[in-house]
Amino acid sequence: MQILTTAAGLQAYTEQARQAGHRVGLVPTMGALHAGHLQLVQAARADCNEVIASIFVNPTQFNNAEDFRLYPRVPEADAALLAPAGCTALFAPSVAEMYPQPTVLHFDFGALERVMEGAHRPGHFNGVATVVSKLFHMARPHRAYFGQKDWQQVAVVKQLVADLSFDLEIVACPTIREADGLAMSSRNRRLDAPARAAAPLLYQVLQAAAAQVRQGVPPAQVQATAEATLTREPLFTSEYMAVADAQTLQPLTNYAPGRAVVLCLAAHLGGVRLIDNMVVAG
Repeated sequence: MQILTTAAGLQAYTEQARQAGHRVGLVPTMGALHAGHLQLVQAARADCNEVIASIFVNPTQFNNAEDFRLYPRVPEADAALLAPAGCTALFAPSVAEMYPQPTVLHFDFGALERVMEGAHRPGHFNGVATVVSKLFHMARPHRAYFGQKDWQQVAVVKQLVADLSFDLEIVACPTIREADGLAMSSRNRRLDAPARAAAPLLYQVLQAAAAQVRQGVPPAQVQATAEATLTREPLFTSEYMAVADAQTLQPLTNYAPGRAVVLCLAAHLGGVRLIDNMVVAG
């Protein structure tokens, strides 16, 4: 596995791969890798000759400076995991390499970003779109792989690709969970023992909400029940619970036949912000 730290090095690597007729897959990450990330690498390896994983804790997508400071960083451990999973190149740039000058460009994804994460983390998706655009230009992948745990992010990136005519395919892979249902996340490393013991409640709340959706319980009632359940656990502070159209991400007041519903939630647990979601088929 090659380790690349500059945009020029990455561009040279992918240009050589393309000239050789190889398909290039990109797995953008912020490091602190877990089995969910490795699933993305393995999926890319099944489709592509070259698999590039990027590790970059992107400052422009954090609206909380403390969250950025505390984000787990374990570069040596990450590198050791990538090669066995099928990664052929690791791109690990510095902030100065990715942002040689301050960015002034602003993305607006309309209604898609004015709910859930976009509403609660101002500027977050502008930062995501900026860094993803840079990675797409540098790596020129045929396919890029993202996890469905970040459902709204996947939707925003797909819109970015469509609007800017990037010549690549976005592949969304299912959320990987721990044995007790907790969605794998780099932030899980920051949970202390009591918080980790309480964390599976997120998945349990989603399961109960999905059952209510299938029974036709009105969305407002599903949301209220979920938030009340989280509130009863003293370690949790609920941020939002959304019952939304799985494509538009707009909140629902009723269910349309044949339209999938996505249940999205965010909560703080022991000082750590966690998100999760579940899709209920229409």
